[in-house]
Amino acid sequence: MPVKPVQISIDTDLLRQIDEDPETLQQGRSSFVRSAIELYLKVKARRRLEAQILASYGGQADALAAEVSDLIEVQAWPPD
Repeated sequence: MPVKPVQISIDTDLLRQIDEDPETLQQGRSSFVRSAIELYLKVKARRRLEAQILASYGGQADALAAEVSDLIEVQAWPPD
């Protein structure tokens, strides 16, 4: 994947923590920052999805449980 150099400002304490991290020591700052940003974006997307699910189904637990109650009643654990 093509990369483009960028310049960012990071406070001294945070930069020290980044520089002391084993991933930074092995692969460099750029790799560490890329990994951190990718993880942040994945978490952000997950939170957005969870918020959408909650908005869609929130407050409907009783109705949803009623839809599957017949199935739940006939389910059983397999014998040991």
